[in-house]
Amino acid sequence: MRLCFLVEEQYRHDGMPLDVIRQLGAWGHQVDVLWPGRSLIPISEAIRAGSHDAWVLKTVSGGPGLTLLEAAASVGLTTVNDARAIRGVRDKALAAVIARSSGLPVPVTYAAARPQEFAEIPEAEFPLVVKPADGSSGRAVRLVATPDRLLDPVEPHDAGAPGAPGGGLLIAQPYVPNSGTDLKVYSVAGQLYATERCSPLHPAHAVRERQVPLTPEIARIAAEIGTVFGLDLYGVDILLGPDGPVVVDINDFPSFRQVPGAVARVSAAVLELARNGTAGQGGGFPTAGSRTAGQATTGQATTGQPITEQPTAGQPRATPATPATTPPFTVPPAPSAPPAAAPRPRPAASIGGGR
Repeated sequence: MRLCFLVEEQYRHDGMPLDVIRQLGAWGHQVDVLWPGRSLIPISEAIRAGSHDAWVLKTVSGGPGLTLLEAAASVGLTTVNDARAIRGVRDKALAAVIARSSGLPVPVTYAAARPQEFAEIPEAEFPLVVKPADGSSGRAVRLVATPDRLLDPVEPHDAGAPGAPGGGLLIAQPYVPNSGTDLKVYSVAGQLYATERCSPLHPAHAVRERQVPLTPEIARIAAEIGTVFGLDLYGVDILLGPDGPVVVDINDFPSFRQVPGAVARVSAAVLELARNGTAGQGGGFPTAGSRTAGQATTGQATTGQPITEQPTAGQPRATPATPATTPPFTVPPAPSAPPAAAPRPRPAASIGGGR
């Protein structure tokens, strides 16, 4: 198969997706890579019907990669995740409305262009979690204790950083009391894996990242998110609040940290989706019941055995293809030594209020 990955600057050293790209190449598939943030892309030539079996996006919210992915979808190419599904979760205001109207446990959400407008929210609903609707990587997410703190400046290291606000819409949601531990549930084309990590609003709370048992209630919520939004590869941040689980974030193509055999599993899922189509294929925004990929199942029983790519029945295994050498496509070489350590991205910003 021939695949195209869109990888933005923030992820140029990340195992997700670079290790997946190398794994697919090792299995004999041709993988082209576009770098939207630092290259000229002749889109008329690069994006055309039949150019690739599927396009895959790893980008920050508001980055240029999503437009390119949508362009690929517009000429009939399969995209992973479905381009319209990604748009539905990247806009956190839109995501909150879709999720809440579908019965998912998401806090009440307010939107405004200026933070001072949130002063009209009843003081009884404070503290609030305020964040940019187009933010990512946890940047510019603030816990605002009282209305008079709404105009406190954003942390200096957040300004101008990838995933920082772009001066657009803000959302605010009442803070949900919690232990300081986020439950992160990853879905790899239907298989679910639950992990724990520290909440970005409680950095002093020590939490060892680890895989944890997945309860039926959490599995149901995570699977329903995939159905509602039409996602295949995604992550969900869930808090265990005083009134039960609350969804506080939805991410397309997350890090899949602590998922056993993540690289092989994600690589195999990309191939399956490229062959059979993604959950959101169709018209308009994905809605409940539109899922065409395999329904989500609990991945807790998975042993983490290595996955080996198998050819489709009746189809010969792909033979190694010569990597494209004509710009703008490039394939990152496997490093002989680990690249210079880059700061680990902060956890992705939540759509929910409960940090």
